[in-house]
Amino acid sequence: MKKNLITIIVAAVLVVIFALLLFTFQVRQSEVAVLTTFGKPADKNLDQPNLYFKWPWPIQQVYRFDQRTQNFEDKFSENLTADGTMLLTSVYVGWRISDAKEFFPKFAGGSVLAAQRQLEQMLRSAKAAVIGKHNLADFVNSDPAQLKFSAIESEIKAAVQTELATHNYGISLEFLGVKKLGLPEAVTQTVFDRMKSERTKYISKAQNEGVRDATIITSAAERQAAEVIANAQAAATRIEGEGVAEAAKTLSVFQQNPELAIFQLQLEALKASLNQKATLIFDERTPPFDLFRTLPANPATK
Repeated sequence: MKKNLITIIVAAVLVVIFALLLFTFQVRQSEVAVLTTFGKPADKNLDQPNLYFKWPWPIQQVYRFDQRTQNFEDKFSENLTADGTMLLTSVYVGWRISDAKEFFPKFAGGSVLAAQRQLEQMLRSAKAAVIGKHNLADFVNSDPAQLKFSAIESEIKAAVQTELATHNYGISLEFLGVKKLGLPEAVTQTVFDRMKSERTKYISKAQNEGVRDATIITSAAERQAAEVIANAQAAATRIEGEGVAEAAKTLSVFQQNPELAIFQLQLEALKASLNQKATLIFDERTPPFDLFRTLPANPATK
């Protein structure tokens, strides 16, 4: 009896497990699922991680898709620019399934490879259209400020997104960027010569601006120097005039009493000699030391 009970319990557990496998399914965090009934997708996506119930096959069937961003790089392709130059380009793309119920019927049971091939075709068309509107200088330029990579990438991305939305593929383009640029050998030298010519123009412009700035600085310095010299000459002339005027006043006094003038000059010369704080040995007959001959005698020596 005990053995039969264990058998019944094991059988019941197996039946429960089989029923769960048959009537339930799980959706993980990184997945989105589509539940079809007789091959027709349900009205909503199952994009929340949880345990869901379903009818067993062939009534209902579950298709799971990775809803994380997927990326790829397209092939190197040739396109003509607006100025008629052949340009080789390759872009990298990041995309994900945004609406699984729309994605599923468009690509043979939700084939990711089929979706990627469709995206590659769209990219080729979008690149040809966008590159054809831009000159080569927007891609290859000696002046980084003239490059328009960001604008070109945005235009290609917008063109692909528009086509995806028009056909309702259930795909969202997350990012797009230029991966590689190349030039055919036939035009490489021509492009290099053009870049060299543009660089020569920039160098010539910089040199001319340098000569102009140097001329302005030199002219300003010369003007300032002339002003300083003129101010100094004017000050010297003024001081000289004041000295002459002062001398003229003194001269008129000395002309009235020449002997007083001579005596005054001798005193000044003698004062200057005595200010040196030195021992003097002089000839009393030589001016201005001849003044000592006219000094009154010292009473103590009489």
